[in-house]
Amino acid sequence: MALRKGDEVKIDIPDQQDPDYESYHGSVGEIVDVLADDASVYTGDTRDGYLYRVKLEDDALADFRWRDLRPV
Repeated sequence: MALRKGDEVKIDIPDQQDPDYESYHGSVGEIVDVLADDASVYTGDTRDGYLYRVKLEDDALADFRWRDLRPV
């Protein structure tokens, strides 16, 4: 799945021990920006080189990696 600005996504954090699970799991929002960083250098997965800034239904902004986002 290629993620782009404007895509509507659902936050799907599978690990209930993740500190963001309670705050974001199951939330829906729109990708409003795609930010690049160097995380892929450390993980070896080129998909990890991007953070997706999502505007949630309550207008809050939060950043997620590809693995925590699903199409609505």
